[in-house]
Amino acid sequence: MKRREFCAAGAAALTSLCLPGRRTRAAGNDVPVIGSDGRQMTLAAHDIEDLRAGLRGELITPGDPNYDTARRLWNPAFERKPALIVRCAGAADVVRAVSFAGSHALLTAVRGGGHSISGQSGCNGGLVIDVSPMRAVDVDPLAKQARVEAGALLGQLDREAQAFGLATTAGTVADTGVAGLTLGGGVGRIGRRFGLTCDNLTAVEIVTADARWLRASAQENPDLFWAVRGGGGNFGVVTSFVFQLHEVTPQMYGGQLLFPLAGGRQLLAHFADWIAAAPDELYVDVDLQTDEKFGRVVSFDVCYSGPVDQAPRVLAPLRKLGKPLKDDLAPATYVTLQGSSYTPGFSRFGAYVKGGLIFGMTPTLINAIVGFIEESPPDLLLNVWLQQQGGAISRIAPTATAYWGRGASHNLGVAGAWKMPGADADRNTERVRSAWAQIEPLTRGNYINLANSDDRDSRVHAAYGDNYARLASLKKQYDPTNLFHLNANIKPAA
Repeated sequence: MKRREFCAAGAAALTSLCLPGRRTRAAGNDVPVIGSDGRQMTLAAHDIEDLRAGLRGELITPGDPNYDTARRLWNPAFERKPALIVRCAGAADVVRAVSFAGSHALLTAVRGGGHSISGQSGCNGGLVIDVSPMRAVDVDPLAKQARVEAGALLGQLDREAQAFGLATTAGTVADTGVAGLTLGGGVGRIGRRFGLTCDNLTAVEIVTADARWLRASAQENPDLFWAVRGGGGNFGVVTSFVFQLHEVTPQMYGGQLLFPLAGGRQLLAHFADWIAAAPDELYVDVDLQTDEKFGRVVSFDVCYSGPVDQAPRVLAPLRKLGKPLKDDLAPATYVTLQGSSYTPGFSRFGAYVKGGLIFGMTPTLINAIVGFIEESPPDLLLNVWLQQQGGAISRIAPTATAYWGRGASHNLGVAGAWKMPGADADRNTERVRSAWAQIEPLTRGNYINLANSDDRDSRVHAAYGDNYARLASLKKQYDPTNLFHLNANIKPAA
């Protein structure tokens, strides 16, 4: 199974969660909850009703007809049952929800587009601040800017911007949430030309842990603006983003090229030599996986955003790596390439992922990742991917934003997936963990958008490198009680 197939599996469920036109019926009872420190507590019914009365959106509690739909996570491997879900209609609802969470010291999760691999956009017994109904995307083609609400998905941003011949770096899977992608950095098909998603961010509106609404940019609250560009959801709930857009031709060139895994070590060694000198306009994503039709394969997902007539020449060395099992490289629109994995209604799969940054495809690394797929039971849905970085991403100083891993050549992930209800969950998870024990020493730092809830504190430190101390200081300033800790958590400085 392809990584992007299970990355797109939750799109239809998320789309169905539009705000209903009526209020949820009041429960009228006190509600047991979990505090931010793990303590069991009780919320009074009148406090819950006060919260409900102050919202333009919806408050959902267990027993409500739409509770199971509202609590469902993109990654169904995580079964979360929050006590309260606030589905926000706007920034004022976010302010109200954050104020309520802080004053009651509640365990708090934040859901943006809902694409959390680690399941931390939900929680058991706490409060979920769900901004997924906030999905407006407004493009100003004259200023070449887009204002995007926090619940929007990448496909929505891509389509609005491309209507005016514009784009910004926006991931590789159309149903990914804009918020989570941006706050963690944002690797995408045109990132080598224009930098990470967070590098194209010009301003945010954010609600901090003390329920203050702030604007952050290079001119306003610049330290906070620095922190949210790669520092994740540690500093508050971002309600909107403003992005710089770039003129790009809607017609690009790309698609998928598949080779058999047999001979994969030599193939990847030649590929590594070639891709190290690739132009900024070329992005090639590598997947090692088991294909339903072709068996074990090395797959290259290609996007060339330079002149279309030059693409065949640029990509000729890739085609000459061997005899492909499949070659559908051809002229294609950017929106098509971005949405090629968007498969509404696809069966839902649980997933477990580990990831890290690499600084070159060394023979040792190639041997490890090929060996992982070769030695894995064929009935398990396992894969390894390498998302290409470099180019403009590497030309920005590591201290310019919170995102530290500027010099990495690739973001590497190891994943297992299984059809729910999860008969193969344990086997897949253990196989990924076993492989990661061999691969992790070959990585340096990690991309926090692949952070797992079972990751060690040392991995969070490694993700932020020399930026960690500054981030911890800002965490103390904006979230001293660590209300927002269900993430790749930066603990407040002592």
